[in-house]
Formats: sequence, C-alpha cells, structure tokens
Amino acid sequence: MNLDINTLFLVTIYVETILGLLLLFAWVQNSEIYAVAWWGAAHLLRAGSITLFGMYGQAPDIITIDLSNAILLTSFAVMWTGARIFDGGRPSLFGIFAGAALWLFVSHMPLFEHSLNFRALLSAGIIASYAWLAVAEFWRGRAEQLVSRLPAIFMMFAHGCLFLLRTPLSELLPWSPSNHVFSSVWLTVLSSEALMFTISIAFIMLAMAKERAEQSHKAAAMVDPLTGLINRRGFFLESARIARRQEENPQLAAVLLVDLDNFKSINDRFGHAIGDKVLQIFAETATQAVRQSDFVGRLGGEEFAAVLHDVGRERALVIAERMRAAFAEATSTVDGCTVGATASIGMVLSERPEFDVSELLVQADKALYEAKERGRNRVELATVDRAGTHGARAAASLAQSAA
Repeated sequence: MNLDINTLFLVTIYVETILGLLLLFAWVQNSEIYAVAWWGAAHLLRAGSITLFGMYGQAPDIITIDLSNAILLTSFAVMWTGARIFDGGRPSLFGIFAGAALWLFVSHMPLFEHSLNFRALLSAGIIASYAWLAVAEFWRGRAEQLVSRLPAIFMMFAHGCLFLLRTPLSELLPWSPSNHVFSSVWLTVLSSEALMFTISIAFIMLAMAKERAEQSHKAAAMVDPLTGLINRRGFFLESARIARRQEENPQLAAVLLVDLDNFKSINDRFGHAIGDKVLQIFAETATQAVRQSDFVGRLGGEEFAAVLHDVGRERALVIAERMRAAFAEATSTVDGCTVGATASIGMVLSERPEFDVSELLVQADKALYEAKERGRNRVELATVDRAGTHGARAAASLAQSAA
C-alpha cells in the first residue's frame, strides 16, 4: 500500500490543530469544565509532535525522533489527565512526564538504542497504557451519566490498541507497508483519529450540556420563584463567599434583617394576590436601593435579609433608610387598593475582620425587635465591636413612625 507521507503529515497536523483549538474555544465558553482545556492541549501537543516527525531528514535525528516521541507520549498523558480532572481528580505531574521519561531512558540504553522495533513497541505500549488509564477513569467516574459506558470505553480501549500497530504487529495486517516506521504510525493515527474526534466532541458537548443543566438546576434551587431573589440557601452560600473574601481583604460589612409590618393582616384584608404583589414590590425596591456589590435575599414568608459589603456606618444607614422609604411609597396603593405596607429593618455593622453571617443575623434580629417595639416602619442599628462582644444598640435610630 503506497502512502503519501507528506500529505498524511499535513492532514494530521491540520486535524489535530483544529481539534485542539476547538476544544480550547469550548473551554473558554464554559471555563468550569477544565478537562476540555486539557484535551485541547493534548491535541495541540500531538500536532507539534507530528510536525517534528515531518522534519525527519531536515534536522538532527535527536530532535525529529526523540523529542517528537517525547511530546507525543506527553500528549496522551495530558489526555489521561483530562479524564482524571473530568472525574474530579487532580493532575499528576509525575504521571504527565513519566511515560516520556521512561521512553527516553530505556530506548537509549545500549541494549535497545538501535532497536527500532523495540523503541516502537515501547512508545506504543506507553500510549496504550495512557489510553487505558483514561478508560479506567471513565469507567469509575461520570461516563454513565453522559453516554452509554460500554461504547465509550470500547472506543477508548480500541484507540490504545490501534497504537500498537506502530510495532511489528502491523505486519499481521493484510498489506505490508513499504515504510514500516512511518506507514505504521500514520495507519494508526488515521484509523484512530476519527474515533478520537467523535468521542471527544461527544463527551465535550454532553458534558457542557450536563454542566449547564446542573448550573441551571442549582441556580433555580437558590432562587425564590415569587420574588426572583435568592432564597435562604442562596443567601447563606453568598454570605460564605463574602466571608472568604473578608479573610483575604477584611472590610466593614453590614447585615440587614427586614420584616414586612402586619403582613398577615394585608393578606387577610386584601387577599394573597395583593400580598404576593407586596412581596414582589419589596424585592424590587430593595434591589434598587442596594449597590451592585450587595445582595438581597428572601429568607421566608415576609422576612428578607441583605448584606452590604465594604460599607461604613453612615452609608449603610442611608441604604437601609432608602430601602424602607421606597417600599412605603411604592405600596401606598397596590392594584387600586390602599395598602400602605411598611417594613421594619434591623441592621448590624460588623467591625471585625471575621464575617459570621449567622451571628450577625442574631444581632440584626435583636435590632429588628427593637424597631418593632418602637412603632415599626423604622431602621434600628446594632453593632458588633472588634473584640467580638455585642455592643448595645446604637443611638442611631432613623425613626419613621408607622401610619
């Protein structure tokens, strides 16, 4: 069988490069799936290796053979690493370079240095091992959640087996390549490239679709369907992010706890449709009152909470008062009904580097109780000092008596 080696080099380089760039582009579009980036890098490394193979006779053999083979082996190690990361594992620096190091060391031992058959068998065996390690990762991991495991694993296993055709095993084929070293390489590459292209794209597309579905499901699980605000779970998760940010760069933060006054009476008098509208109005006015760096959540019923990040005492009071006043104004009339809903707000300002939202909510709840006791439709401020002791309620009560 006559093979145009130069054409095969060029075609394979183009295919590997384009596939690698497509995978990296897919990763940029969804950076959460790091395995895609590793698979893209594996294909680009393979393109570089094949480019060096194509320089045979134009550069010293130490470059065209040893370096290209080392890069080729590393590319399959990177492919296996992508499979590990896809299953939630971590990259293994030793595993990535072990195959190339083993091949360079053993193939240059005096006993094997001039044995082309052994060198080909060793490199093919290492490649097959990495392919089969990837099979093992998919077998015990998430492959069954993407596609049927058996076809996927069969293709990956076959990919490893096909690379053994780089060895004298290719002589068992119905034809005998005229150039054993090169022809067996390209026979392997071309026969397996379609498999790798298909399975890579299938895994990537399905993984991205699954990741989007999971993210959508997680986002939906943290959103209150009535108001569109984050719910209790989302509020505490977002607060945890603030806490981690505080560890790196401690700043002041304020927590607001809001309760809509006499909300049960509003429901009883005007009906639940108006009550739901009142909740939606508060969500809208509260979101407009805070800054983009802050967030508001609905903890349940008519109870809301907000976290103001990197804010001083005076600024926090202004935001809280703006929220209270805007809500009272917006609910003076709801769908033709004179509702006049109001909100009481308890606020605590954390002056310590640590940010414990549960502790701050306890103190905000005490301030909220004070606001209720003093006539509702008010903002009451409490503080937590730097030593961690709870200060008395600050004499900063922005009073607006309930009508």
